[in-house]
Amino acid sequence: MRIWHQSFIVLEDVPAYTDRVRQHIDRVKQPGTVVDLHGPLPGTYPTNYPGGDLGYSFLFGMHALQWPANALKAAQSGYDAFAICAIIDPMVREIKTIVDIPVIAAGEVCFHVASMHGHRFGLLLFMDRVSPRYQQLIDWSGLSGRCVGIRQTGLQFADVAEGFAKPGPVIDKFHEAARAMIAAGADVIIPGEIPMNVLLASEGVHRIDNVPIIDCLGITIKMTETMVELKKSTGLSHSRHGWHNAAPPAARVAEVMDFYYPDHVYSKK
Repeated sequence: MRIWHQSFIVLEDVPAYTDRVRQHIDRVKQPGTVVDLHGPLPGTYPTNYPGGDLGYSFLFGMHALQWPANALKAAQSGYDAFAICAIIDPMVREIKTIVDIPVIAAGEVCFHVASMHGHRFGLLLFMDRVSPRYQQLIDWSGLSGRCVGIRQTGLQFADVAEGFAKPGPVIDKFHEAARAMIAAGADVIIPGEIPMNVLLASEGVHRIDNVPIIDCLGITIKMTETMVELKKSTGLSHSRHGWHNAAPPAARVAEVMDFYYPDHVYSKK
């Protein structure tokens, strides 16, 4: 099984984080699964932190255009699945209409898994401007009534990045924010960005005061493996009914991609 992992962080810009991602995926995946790591194109952001751009809907939408291009590359290159490993789930609905391989989105998966492991979940973030997008995704999932709320941890990306070398202060701050969310009624906690999730999971933070902490990256990879196996064993695949799900003709997709996308983003050559 070959899985195309797609991050919203330029992985070349954060080697310590990328190493932790690789190690964590290797711990959770099946022995025969190959997971290839991909991020946006180098130079996508002015710094190694994407949140400065992703806090604006237009810039988020423009950067999200790399995701369908990479999903098409994954399908054309023989990958068995495309794993959207960013809880902000860029263009998840649209991507599912243009490829026939399983497309698994971290946010969609984690919201549903959290609701299976407790009555109400809470989402904790360090990207303070993207809360409306997360609320939109929770609404789309039909789980608004199961979400206690979306709150900030008080951490910044730089804190989390430094935490890979010195995790203690980040873990302490997350514990504090998680306990406040638990007091507000959450009995499952989702760390709302993959870098914070990877740091917590790799340091063994799986529960706080008997409340499970969702391992967003690990669960996304495991669900991707499961969906590949289900497609092979049962034929399960995306719906193609209705406007949200209908697959446009592949030839027309190729024409539109060639018209709108520069060669450095998408090229059939």
